[in-house]
Amino acid sequence: MKKILVATDKPFAKVASDQIKAIFAKANYNCVFLEKYTQQSDFILAVEDVDAVIIRSDKVDKDVIENGRNLKIVVRAGAGYDNVDLAAATEKGVVVMNTPGQNSNAVAELVFGMVVFQLRNHFDGSSGTELKDKKLGIHAYGNVGKNVARIAKGFGMQVFAFDPFVSKQEIEKDGVTVVESVEELYKTCQFVSLHIPATAQTKKSINHQLLSSMPSNAVLINTARKEVINEEDLKQIFAERKDFCYVSDIQPDCAAELTEYSKRLFFSPKKMGAQTEEANINAGIAAANQIIAFFENNDIRFKVN
Repeated sequence: MKKILVATDKPFAKVASDQIKAIFAKANYNCVFLEKYTQQSDFILAVEDVDAVIIRSDKVDKDVIENGRNLKIVVRAGAGYDNVDLAAATEKGVVVMNTPGQNSNAVAELVFGMVVFQLRNHFDGSSGTELKDKKLGIHAYGNVGKNVARIAKGFGMQVFAFDPFVSKQEIEKDGVTVVESVEELYKTCQFVSLHIPATAQTKKSINHQLLSSMPSNAVLINTARKEVINEEDLKQIFAERKDFCYVSDIQPDCAAELTEYSKRLFFSPKKMGAQTEEANINAGIAAANQIIAFFENNDIRFKVN
């Protein structure tokens, strides 16, 4: 009997956990849960005798991979997978997958929740501004970016996008204007929504040059990863531009140094883009079904390593 570990420091919603259990029970797999653990060592010990692991934002480091004697597959219930040591997994022959698209709408809705909160001055009762007719730039046009574009059009915004990995035709069919460079995106748009992964190429790539070129009353929205922001440059932009705002679903490392700019800043202490019941259910069920498909049919469609 296959043994599956669901390791979640931030647990799935109960309805999602129940459905995950039911899926594995039907397949005659043994499913165990490690939730709200306080030490990485707890995770390392728990993975010792399992065949597969489902995680959320949990860290699958080299120690986890090496201690998983029977480990064959890790599925990240979500889109990003920079919390998994892909090199260590590949070296040991462990397949790593994500569940693309399952939490895209949740993240996209949060983009606009945070932006409206910021534009209405944190709901302090003072006069704010509207999104209608404003220019929004989408930096990376994947599943989340597509949903951001859909919602933005509902607000009556002008939507632009840059993504060298997506064809111009695919973006334009959604009624979105394609720009030819990342520099053009930032120069054109008052609002820029980030959806790039954290890779060697993108870490700290959102820098002073890009941010300083944004139009008046610029708002940068980050529901990607904090690592893509050059935080030294972010601090400099806040000091130089009294019209610049930054909203994010994850606290920057330099948060303590930005307290004087609190009216132009919003972030949450823990990453919350996918924190909806619907996204929990979608991503958890997808992860469970992908594990079964892998073992039963050697299905590796969503492999990322």
